[in-house]
Amino acid sequence: MWYDCKKIVKKGKLYLIPTTLGEGSENKSLPPSVPELIKNINIFIVENIRTSRRFIKKMYKNKNIDSTIFYSYGKHDTLNLQEDFLTHILQGSDVGIISEAGVPCVADPGSKIVKFAHQYQIEVSPIAGPSSILLALIASGFNGQNFAFNGYLPIDKKERSKKIKELEIYSKKKGQTQIFMETPYRNLQLFESIVKTCSNRTKLCIASDITLDSENIKTRTIEEWSSIRPEIHKKPSIFLISQ
Repeated sequence: MWYDCKKIVKKGKLYLIPTTLGEGSENKSLPPSVPELIKNINIFIVENIRTSRRFIKKMYKNKNIDSTIFYSYGKHDTLNLQEDFLTHILQGSDVGIISEAGVPCVADPGSKIVKFAHQYQIEVSPIAGPSSILLALIASGFNGQNFAFNGYLPIDKKERSKKIKELEIYSKKKGQTQIFMETPYRNLQLFESIVKTCSNRTKLCIASDITLDSENIKTRTIEEWSSIRPEIHKKPSIFLISQ
């Protein structure tokens, strides 16, 4: 299907709507514009429909969920960008993207939707909200002008240790903060690999449960961490290394 965007008089906008990083942090981490947007938007592209429905209802309790349209872009992707997203936008309807946690499109597959929107000159409006990656960085004490997010490291022990060593060396050479993460139930395995692989003077920051009441952010040298077993099992965490 082909659309001539120049012939479309009024297009909708694509809003990138943040959600919380965990239960109970709505007032602490979300701007007041979020409930208003949720009130007015009736088409959402979400990473997880079940949790997004619950989040939307929590943000605006009078929302008619049954008449709200949801498309999934997560693990069970049902989104047809041409027929679903583009059709609504070109008919003048605003559309909201909601991630599973925090702001959309960072460590999140929503970026492909934004890329598609720009191809059709659709206005994209990001809404301020929590990013565990950036919040961990600013709380770490590490270089905030030169940093890299590396996503998930390899699961295989040898490959993981090799990658950690590469990141440590690059951090030392370039003064660049290296940021990465792991599935919460494998946090301790990653921590043990870092402690075994990195030199004693390398600094490691672990930021867990960011913005929650159980938030814990600590920066220590590897030598100091070697005598500590952090309580990070099954807790969403960001790991950062620097010199």
